[in-house]
Amino acid sequence: MITPGSGKKPAIHIPIYALTPKVATQRKMAMYRNVRPLLMDTSADRDTALEQAEGHLKSRNIVQQGDLYAITCGEPMGAPGGTNMLKICRAS
Repeated sequence: MITPGSGKKPAIHIPIYALTPKVATQRKMAMYRNVRPLLMDTSADRDTALEQAEGHLKSRNIVQQGDLYAITCGEPMGAPGGTNMLKICRAS
């Protein structure tokens, strides 16, 4: 059992797929726990980029029709800064 302040991190086995158009970012994210970075060209338009991301995950058999997944991004797309959007999606 993990207790607060024990210094141990819980074992979480849910993968996080991080989609990026930048090789340098992909390499950095490869060091993060449970993160599986994937290269993908993205659109500057948010809705198009979200559709492209789902298509990329489906083409790799990571998600299938009907699966629920969460996606985050920062807006405006491509601008430096933090994540300010979280969307729960059902794969079409």
